[in-house]
Amino acid sequence: MYRLFAALPIPQELHDGLTDLQDGLDGASWRPEENFHITLRFFGEVTHTTARDLDDLLATIRCKPFEISLEGVGWFGRREPSSVWARVRESDELRALSAQCERIARRMGLQPDRRPFTPHVTLAYLHGTPLEDARRWVETHHAYRSGAFWAEGFHLYSSHTGKGPSRYVAEADYVLE
Repeated sequence: MYRLFAALPIPQELHDGLTDLQDGLDGASWRPEENFHITLRFFGEVTHTTARDLDDLLATIRCKPFEISLEGVGWFGRREPSSVWARVRESDELRALSAQCERIARRMGLQPDRRPFTPHVTLAYLHGTPLEDARRWVETHHAYRSGAFWAEGFHLYSSHTGKGPSRYVAEADYVLE
């Protein structure tokens, strides 16, 4: 079984700006910079055959390269915050690319993603962080802005859990053209 997701990588030149945000929040398990990405679709646990078919279908996606930037921060979890993240600026192209990944997942018979697509870069998972602390962290970093970068491709990643942070491996690459 493979635990897979499709995502856009974050260029190295944005890593310093993101790691600068990673402080001042009790209960935060900060993500290493090699884990920075923008998830297009989480596919979950799949068999080897499904992974191979998924790779074949993702290779059929057609999308021109497009510009992306990050602006602002936020958190998930209404009463009990579960993570903090950098927000991805709204983009029709990004939404369309994510929608193509969603259609492929459904075609493969995978469960629809019930959560709305909220493009973001996860900075930390939170453990017992009070809501007021998450709110204060967001207020402190709300003005964060990255430079723009071009999304020229995406990856099919596998996720490996164990001791320490998850490890993500790019199993396949897809060029946007």
